Amino acid sequence: MNIKGPILCVAGFGDNSSMFAPLVDARRSGDPQILPLDLPGFGAEPLRETSIATLAQHLAAEARRFGARSVIAHSVASIIAAEAAHLSDSTIDTIVSLEGNLTAEDAYFSGTAADYDDAVSFRVAFLERLHEMAKPNRIIEGYAERVSRADPGALWSLGRDARQYSQTSHPGERLRSAGNVLYVLNPANCPENSLNWLKTSGLTKVELDGASHWPTIDQPSKVLLALRS
Repeated sequence: MNIKGPILCVAGFGDNSSMFAPLVDARRSGDPQILPLDLPGFGAEPLRETSIATLAQHLAAEARRFGARSVIAHSVASIIAAEAAHLSDSTIDTIVSLEGNLTAEDAYFSGTAADYDDAVSFRVAFLERLHEMAKPNRIIEGYAERVSRADPGALWSLGRDARQYSQTSHPGERLRSAGNVLYVLNPANCPENSLNWLKTSGLTKVELDGASHWPTIDQPSKVLLALRS
């Protein structure tokens, strides 16, 4: 991708910057500087109002502060990065989307927040779901632990907004029009509708066979290799 300058890294729904620690450890001399960023409510002090729009504004401001033009965005953070890139004063022109949301079906975690009337009940139910999924899966177990540290109000608000956004906008189209985009995926992890859209999208993509939904954790060297391509 011929990335110049530092790369900001933003985690997906309920997650925080520690999911990028293996990526930092695997970085070689000559690779771009990798700057994992905690979003407000997800490792950093929450905003007064959490939404895709407010988090996009925050991300754009951080990109300006660090002089960054590139973002690695995981899952729902891909929506946030795309919206940040569309802001008139944004410096962001390159997004590496790690299985980022392309269609409404991709909001399989975040979108469930809209089914709950308050932040506490959603947090309890979501963590119960993750702990059940984690019984045979240590990567999901780690994700559940990180989600447990997220601000409950921010988690609920972002999830509700992600569902509404996915129903009223087309996440994939917004990503495609955000600039230079590389989409990194293991097709086995992705909804059929999203894969069908991706086939005709024209987006540059790299497939990581056998990777989990968190490739920076289990295949960090291959993610870095994709950046060098």
